[in-house]
Amino acid sequence: MSKDKPSSTKYACRKDKYILTEDEKRCPICGGSDLSDEWSGIVIIMDPSSKLAEIIGAKKTGRYAIKVR
Repeated sequence: MSKDKPSSTKYACRKDKYILTEDEKRCPICGGSDLSDEWSGIVIIMDPSSKLAEIIGAKKTGRYAIKVR
């Protein structure tokens, strides 16, 4: 059984788990290009000063993957 990929593949940064938009080629947080299309789970950070943002290390608002391979 193969895994179907969505028509618009999103990448996540392996370093900080930030999920990039379709037109981004580098992570806007760390500037890195070590990206993966194999990630799962999503956390949306609305307030970077929240306890959850602190726990996952989120430095800006946006979408973060829970697990990146």
